[in-house]
Amino acid sequence: MQFETADLRENVYIRTFGCQMNEHDSENILRMLEDHAYRSTDDINEADLILLNTCSIREKPEHKVYSALGRLKKLKDKNPKLIIGVGGCVAQQEGEKLLKRVSYLDIVFGTHNIYKLPKLIEEVKKTNRRVCETTLYDTDAIFKAYSIPSKCKVKSYVTIMQGCDNYCSYCIVPYVRGKEMSRKSEDILKEVKRLSEMGIKEVTLLGQNVNSYGKGLDKEMTFYRLLHSINTIKGIKRIRFTTSHPKDLSDELISLFGEFDKLCEHIHLPVQSGSNSVLQAMKRGYTVEDYIEKVEKLKKVCPDISITSDIIVGFPGETEKDFEKTLELMRIVKFDGLFSFKYSDRVETKASRLHGKVDDCIKGKRLHILQAYQKLFTLAKNIELEGKEQEVLVEGRSKTNPERLTGRTRSNRVVNFEGDSAITGRIVPIRIKKAYLNSLKGEII
Repeated sequence: MQFETADLRENVYIRTFGCQMNEHDSENILRMLEDHAYRSTDDINEADLILLNTCSIREKPEHKVYSALGRLKKLKDKNPKLIIGVGGCVAQQEGEKLLKRVSYLDIVFGTHNIYKLPKLIEEVKKTNRRVCETTLYDTDAIFKAYSIPSKCKVKSYVTIMQGCDNYCSYCIVPYVRGKEMSRKSEDILKEVKRLSEMGIKEVTLLGQNVNSYGKGLDKEMTFYRLLHSINTIKGIKRIRFTTSHPKDLSDELISLFGEFDKLCEHIHLPVQSGSNSVLQAMKRGYTVEDYIEKVEKLKKVCPDISITSDIIVGFPGETEKDFEKTLELMRIVKFDGLFSFKYSDRVETKASRLHGKVDDCIKGKRLHILQAYQKLFTLAKNIELEGKEQEVLVEGRSKTNPERLTGRTRSNRVVNFEGDSAITGRIVPIRIKKAYLNSLKGEII
């Protein structure tokens, strides 16, 4: 007589706020917890452990975190054994304040303490005490949490560095992510090779400023050399990276877009403003002229390159003339895509202490104008592709329409098309039939 073994694993639900780095951190948390008798669930009501992986780069995600915590109280009241934890930038920034503000919160773990999470969970279970760990380290211990996934899809993120040394006046990253630290190149290459063996076709290298990768490593290793090594790994078909700081984008790195066949024709290059006076107040370390020169070099080396960017409107002291200069920069560059935000004060940053704060209503109007401009450029760029052939890496069924497949071009545009899911993971030629603002419709050639 055979008996089925009971699955004694507990359920973990993770909600991620913010950027790709947070998404990747959440993936690594899940992988790590799978080794400690947890399994992922998409149903928050079934969870034994709920984790919020947070972002405080902008004001809105931070507010979302507190709102989400407020909604969890009913679940905690219903199930007192439920463990609730907050990690990421808000956890790093607020620390013990979070425990004081939210009485039913059990764990606060900072950006350098992901690898300690299993021990923190165990401590809460054994002692029934609430814990907070937000130490920032100056060793590569922070990379312990990055592990190979047990299940792969088509593409994967690979963290190559952590933290930032730039201290832009508006940015909280150096305070919540720590100083710049590069992961050992041998560990990165080992991970990419293993991902390739597991069927991954595309890797995106992650870091707050990937261009300065290599600082602090014993052996001389630049981002250029790292990309060169990854470009030789069999099985990997596409390489992307984010984020690049314009002041550190060297001619050597620009040249790679014309040399490495696996490096996709897309770069995210945050400009933040089209006004030199605002850039100086932001402490960005470059001028508008410098930025335009680098864009021109990129387009000369790779004429089809897609350039996306970040822009902040309403920075302290930004005048109407400054804003017009930003619109002028957009007309010159014609970005393929744009992430745009209203400026908001972040704790500890120099910009939070600047005078000349812009009225929120004015910031809103400027943001509306900016985004309307960008929609015109994005749609025009997409329409240019109608009737043309594009190489698309098939990622699987579309989430919005399961009857269609979805994938991305080398320039990072989403393409939806009809086809058999058996071709998932393959790069196929697609003819673009119709362009929309956020995606393209195509057919397999």
